[in-house]
Amino acid sequence: MASNGDNHASAKPPPEPSPLRKAKFFQANMRILVTGGAGFIGSHLVDRLMQNEKNEVIVVDNYFTGSKDNLKQWIGHPRFELIRHDVTEPLLIEVDQIYHLACPASPIFYKYNPVKTIKTNVIGTLNMLGLAKRVGARILLTSTSEVYGDPLVHPQDESYWGNVNPIGVRSCYDEGKRVAETLMFDYHRQHGIEIRIARIFNTYGPRMNIDDGRVVSNFIAQAIRDEPLTVQLPGTQTRSFCYVSDMVDGLIRLMEGDNTGPINIGNPGEFTMLELAETVKELINPEVQIITVENTPDDPRQRKPDITKAKELLGWEPTIKLRDGIPLMEDDFRGRLCISRKN
Repeated sequence: MASNGDNHASAKPPPEPSPLRKAKFFQANMRILVTGGAGFIGSHLVDRLMQNEKNEVIVVDNYFTGSKDNLKQWIGHPRFELIRHDVTEPLLIEVDQIYHLACPASPIFYKYNPVKTIKTNVIGTLNMLGLAKRVGARILLTSTSEVYGDPLVHPQDESYWGNVNPIGVRSCYDEGKRVAETLMFDYHRQHGIEIRIARIFNTYGPRMNIDDGRVVSNFIAQAIRDEPLTVQLPGTQTRSFCYVSDMVDGLIRLMEGDNTGPINIGNPGEFTMLELAETVKELINPEVQIITVENTPDDPRQRKPDITKAKELLGWEPTIKLRDGIPLMEDDFRGRLCISRKN
């Protein structure tokens, strides 16, 4: 197994999830747990996993930012189970794989309750690792490009240790995810747990929370509502945007492959905030104004993934361009806001 950490000195391999795995005449399904599965990326991941008839999918969510609505097509399906549960409390369950996505990922939500955010990242990850250890499951953590902080290296590759403020207003998320990565590697080295770490960059698409404070959803909602697009100063800060179906594809390839990671998963196409605003204006509402507003503290100036590793190790790269993804998200937002297009 390829690993970025030191070789693990595990005395024995982790246990099998169930004796049925070795049964002669029984074809066991793959039982997959998705924490945060009612959220934006989580629900799209569930859709993809449910397409495989050999998968049983169990979703755990406390609905802080997720919604049952995102999973409504699967409720009642014989291979699907939904549990209202907070990952900061232990969970006793038998599974083969764990996709650990649970954590608010938008600044509006994670700054609203920073203590809860860091608990989710640290205690939640500890609980999921404890579960993986007990049942011998492989676990994938969705870490974040925020572990690079306000990067002094551009673009960011996985060997960069980051430039993070440990006491800032965003630290509950940035440092929480950094600790979560540490825990993953410590369990891997000490207990032989099979781990996968994805560092995911900005992702967008249908089912994003409409008022979640992230730039793509903000601009699209503002354009649909005929409100000015609010660009935070100076407007030259950059982000890279990955469409959600590309992201899900990358996560599944990482889980199924042989590399622990961390591996960057994101779209290296880089846009300034002003360029993004101009694109949204052109595609959705040419009448709308673009105005500037004050910036938030610790806002990174640049974000762009180096995805060399994802290409080489996973055979993955994004396929959907920003100009093609925005209209798909617009349709979803218009449906939820009940605002139809003008003729």
